Amino acid sequence: MGYKFVLNETSYHGYGALDGIIEVINDKGFKKIAIFVDSFLKENNIAKKVTDKIDALDVEYTFYTDIKPNPTIKNVLGGLKVLKDFGADAVIAIGGGSVIDCSKAAAIINTNPEFEDVKSLEGLAETKNSATPIIAVPTTAGTAAEVTINYVITDEELERKMVCVDPHDIPIVAVVAPEMMESMPKSLTAATGMDALTHAIEGYITKGANDLSDMFHIKAIELIAKYLPLAVNNDKEGREKMALGQYVAGMGFSNVGLGLVHSMAHPLGAVYDTPHGVANAIILPKVMEFNAEATGERYKEIAKAMGVNDVDSMSQDEYRKAAVKAVKDLAKEVGIPENLKEIVDEKDLDFLAKSAFEDACLPGNPRDTNQEEIKNLYKELL
Repeated sequence: MGYKFVLNETSYHGYGALDGIIEVINDKGFKKIAIFVDSFLKENNIAKKVTDKIDALDVEYTFYTDIKPNPTIKNVLGGLKVLKDFGADAVIAIGGGSVIDCSKAAAIINTNPEFEDVKSLEGLAETKNSATPIIAVPTTAGTAAEVTINYVITDEELERKMVCVDPHDIPIVAVVAPEMMESMPKSLTAATGMDALTHAIEGYITKGANDLSDMFHIKAIELIAKYLPLAVNNDKEGREKMALGQYVAGMGFSNVGLGLVHSMAHPLGAVYDTPHGVANAIILPKVMEFNAEATGERYKEIAKAMGVNDVDSMSQDEYRKAAVKAVKDLAKEVGIPENLKEIVDEKDLDFLAKSAFEDACLPGNPRDTNQEEIKNLYKELL
């Protein structure tokens, strides 16, 4: 059986990519645009880089800013109300994964009102209509939400994240402009960059991997390993290459899935509001060790892409350890914590393990596991 690959209609990249927004609006004839953006980006004039482009056009726009770092059902419903009340024919989502994910959920419900409870979107939602068109303008280099068919919404009542998968929600256009990312502090640059690396590595070893996704993931690992330290120091080339690297990773994993790292990271965001990239970065090396025996020769290619020397002369055990060490070294270089000691309360381990085991990303993991093994992995990270 063949496989399906879903990408944006159009994407714009590099410095100056913001001009693509004008072209899209003119070509599509949008007239009423809802701009999803968090209050920080609006108040600090980062969103103004986008609105300056559209102020000269014959369009109306309004803002929706009530979006948490881990967007909730309430945030989605608030955005949906704005779309309906304003009569929006398009959305511009300016922000990291949280803003873009919130816009996806609101936009898909706007055209598929039978999913207005939000919870029914979890998993592979069988929506019939494409979402209200979204132009996604990422301000972080990590989630690749601008090119994926996935989004994550937090159910605060149950303290769990809902992973939603729907080809109908993909933004029609991605505008990946590195100038939108230059305001990120070092810590956020590091966390989102390690999130992108997690996407690339998990996507490369997932059960659903194929030749096409492999091509994207290996290139993404190579770009991120080389340019993340430069981006953390706000180097212009580093910003541009990281913007591209995280997008390339998204092109791959969106179509083949992820694995246990994301399954374990999602509950940390739901329970402790842990930044997603930080959670992934801490968990990634431990899960790589856990998965190693189920990955064949794939860690050899990961090690090479991470810049490890003389990989071809190594034994299987050596190159697997080298790949894990390269990830650990990069995380340490950019300032990621080494464990979950300051994040996880041991009394929550059973709940965290249960949530991770039930997470939608788990089936893609190359090694099958169970709730007890997941609990032990959390313990080892304390």
